[in-house]
Amino acid sequence: MTASPRPPELTDRDRAVLALERRPWPGPGAKERAIREQLGLSPTRYYQLLNALLDDPRALAHDPVTVNRLRRVRASRETRR
Repeated sequence: MTASPRPPELTDRDRAVLALERRPWPGPGAKERAIREQLGLSPTRYYQLLNALLDDPRALAHDPVTVNRLRRVRASRETRR
């Protein structure tokens, strides 16, 4: 019996996105500034990547607390529409 191949690990950028989401932010603009300075991404691109990560089982395995919290936030926003 052969083991099935493991899926590739999250990229460094994926892990950095999740790490940014774990941090508290002091006020408006601080998070967006960190996104640009630390990741070199526009906030729009950052949120596109983050949304895709929320559906990625590797992200859930890496940081279940953050991913589940963000999934709940996303679901509550979708029900308000």
